[in-house]
Amino acid sequence: MSRTVAILNQKGGVGKTTTAVNLGAYLAKAGKSVLLVDLDPQGNATSGLGIDKQSLNETLYDALFNHAAAPNILMDTNIEGLQILPSNANLAGAEVQLVSSLQRELQLRTMLEQFNHDIILIDCPPSLGLLTINALSASDFVMIPVQTEYYALEGLGQLLSVVQRVKEAINPKLEILGVLLTMFDSRTSLSDQVMAEVKKHFADKVFSTVIPRNVRLAEAPSFGQPISEHDKWSKGARAYKQLSKEFLTRLEGAN
Repeated sequence: MSRTVAILNQKGGVGKTTTAVNLGAYLAKAGKSVLLVDLDPQGNATSGLGIDKQSLNETLYDALFNHAAAPNILMDTNIEGLQILPSNANLAGAEVQLVSSLQRELQLRTMLEQFNHDIILIDCPPSLGLLTINALSASDFVMIPVQTEYYALEGLGQLLSVVQRVKEAINPKLEILGVLLTMFDSRTSLSDQVMAEVKKHFADKVFSTVIPRNVRLAEAPSFGQPISEHDKWSKGARAYKQLSKEFLTRLEGAN
């Protein structure tokens, strides 16, 4: 049975897509069958895996709204075991269309029932709108990337409130898998301060693995590659490889 994890923070630029792509790649390399769902209209997970999002005939949008067969939209990537449901700017209209849809919170969940990958990762948009509600309704777990910078905790209370409301009203199995610290800069005291603050709030929910600020990690998407292919010896690659192990340990412990 698939385990589905929504990677979510309504703030942009915190490492959601970087985490979705690189965690997905290392989970696939660990022998898991992984489906990455690009639920962000920016389509950065799609382009980050080397897919030309402008040339796609059908995308996740068509599977959700145009009765396209989702398995036909599924694309292989250059990582064996990692597949993606791709997106582009067409998905930007989804919020409006969902407003008038029957069972609008469950569109994504219903569609994903067609797949039986070991792990499904959902790269959520930077908002708490209906697309994100769909992701939470379809997921077993939530993973929250938090950048180690000023205002890191701003808005997290609202995010946690939305998660709790979805759990109570739609999806009682939903749990927080963990909080991931990203863009950590060991040269600054600020990163250490933010780490201490996040650990004070979330305790053992914080992943031990910390994702560093890393040039090779930042440039990998421009080559259409996960960091595992772009520079597997970089600090960023080692961190995501370690994260994949910790992620699997937590998933197995949550059975």
